[in-house]
Amino acid sequence: MVTKEQLDLLPNNPGVYLMKDASDTVIYVGKAKNLRKRVRQYFGSYGQSSSKVRAMVSHIEDYEYIIVENEIESLVLEQNLIKEKRPKYNVLLRDDKQYPYIKITRGEEFPRVLKTRRLGKDGSKYYGPFPNTTAVNEAIDRIHEFYPIRDCHLNIEKSIGKVRPCLNYFIHRCMGPCTGEVSSQDYKQHIEDIQNFLDGKKTDLYEKVRKAMEKASENLEFEQAAKYRDSLRSLEILSEKQKITEANSDKEQDVIAIARDVNDVLVQIFFIRNGKIIGREHFLLDHFNQESTEEITETFIKQFYSGTAHIPKEILVEKDLSDSTIEDWLSQKRKSRVHIQSPKIGEKRDLVRLAKQNAIDMLSKNSDKYKRKKNERKMALEDLQDILDLKDFPHRLECYDISNISGVESVGSMVVYEDGLAKKSDYRKFKIKTVQGPDDYKSMEEVLTRRFLRGQADKKDGKINSFYIYPDVLLIDGGLGQVNVVTRALDKLGIQIPIVGLVKDDFHKTRGLVYQGKEIRLKVASRLYRLLFSIQEEAHRFALNYHKSLHTKSMFKSQLDDIPGIGPKRKQALMKHFKSIQKIKEASIEELKEVDGMNSKAAESLKNYWKENS
Repeated sequence: MVTKEQLDLLPNNPGVYLMKDASDTVIYVGKAKNLRKRVRQYFGSYGQSSSKVRAMVSHIEDYEYIIVENEIESLVLEQNLIKEKRPKYNVLLRDDKQYPYIKITRGEEFPRVLKTRRLGKDGSKYYGPFPNTTAVNEAIDRIHEFYPIRDCHLNIEKSIGKVRPCLNYFIHRCMGPCTGEVSSQDYKQHIEDIQNFLDGKKTDLYEKVRKAMEKASENLEFEQAAKYRDSLRSLEILSEKQKITEANSDKEQDVIAIARDVNDVLVQIFFIRNGKIIGREHFLLDHFNQESTEEITETFIKQFYSGTAHIPKEILVEKDLSDSTIEDWLSQKRKSRVHIQSPKIGEKRDLVRLAKQNAIDMLSKNSDKYKRKKNERKMALEDLQDILDLKDFPHRLECYDISNISGVESVGSMVVYEDGLAKKSDYRKFKIKTVQGPDDYKSMEEVLTRRFLRGQADKKDGKINSFYIYPDVLLIDGGLGQVNVVTRALDKLGIQIPIVGLVKDDFHKTRGLVYQGKEIRLKVASRLYRLLFSIQEEAHRFALNYHKSLHTKSMFKSQLDDIPGIGPKRKQALMKHFKSIQKIKEASIEELKEVDGMNSKAAESLKNYWKENS
């Protein structure tokens, strides 16, 4: 029980406080401008202000706090601790759906156009999110049909002259940069045209699709014409301007509104870029209906923008926020001023009303479906808790798998699920470094040892990431042997986490669990089986994809890679000039010097290397 003497010792500094229950579990994390004033409020009149606060205060047995330099630091630390501790009485943000983006890669001499659901800090250009996945798929298909850009994952610089062009090159759907016959400038003109379409600057793509539709109709190819007609509609969906935002065509805004019913809260966010409502997302929050609109909005903004790659210039909300540090924090992240407004009149108010209307509609029509899915995941995890006789609810699961072909390019995968949903931002992959040959036991031991050594180091340094946070249950693709190996590895590190093996039958399908030396069979129709099967398949898919990518890279490794003085640009120039490794070997120093970027020193280094290694 918290005593008056403890409260009297609280400092007047800004910081973060952590409320704990009788089992020393953190049940609430908050930030304060003044720790002494804020924490004491819970044990005064504020502690009786609502049933939720009363319930929380009744469970507080102790607290701790962390002093920081300023309010911005306390805001950042608060969000990191909420993500790590997952306190019961904090609003925990979990998006129900991730909308797709169109990504144009950067940092590549020959960029690609892709669909993605994940924003990366890789310098690429992202358009979206778009709520209509079909429209995105159609648009990308038409882009590849009318602009001959590549859709492969080849490292072009390393592949020139060493790979046979794919079918797209021969049917004229790709310029074939892998042949070395295409200039970067010519290729990027197509990319610029695509960007102009996505920016809404001109409609060349729309016109090309329209003409293709008319031509197909004239030729009585009605199925093909119908396909182009559907594509036109998809392009319209991606590019059409909303009437309500036409006057603000240069605006970059996010609009946030909230809907409530008896138990639940739904937050709706609209994304407006260049005067277009390009997408929206919604977030369902359970049992936080007693929070004020301002409190929910502040919590949402902090959690949402702590994990997103883009922050707009302006955020429109229903109610003015009381915490001015949020605006300062967002401005620091964006590196330019961000304004949070609650508009009372005009066009901006209409945008907030539109988002509000959508939130109310979505909550009224879909809350039962969202809750049903969430309850199914929760019940599956409760079943796992019962079967394993765990004290605490297993919020976070990590699953590991090993992939190799006869021991070649062995890799490991780590996939993460929180509350039954994949958390792809925390996925990690490992290239096996210390094991030779196909030894899954030692490979699994290496992966888990590296993972938790990194976790221990990050905890010591205070780095909040996917390694810092330990799972409630470890899932291993394999049986008793793999479980025993991982158990010994964690024992050496002094780490105690329940370790469960996922056993497969003769048909390579999940059969049951291995836990504490015993096998537990699962009914195929059970909700727990469905959850664990999907996790195991996801770990296998992630490992296999990584293994394939490494294997592909090793296949295309060039004999030029290890020669001193021959970097990527010279290698590309040599392959473009001579077309083959054999012709490079046969060339004289004078012939080598004729290649762009080759000087006497590089040419001599190349000739000497061939002599020494022939």
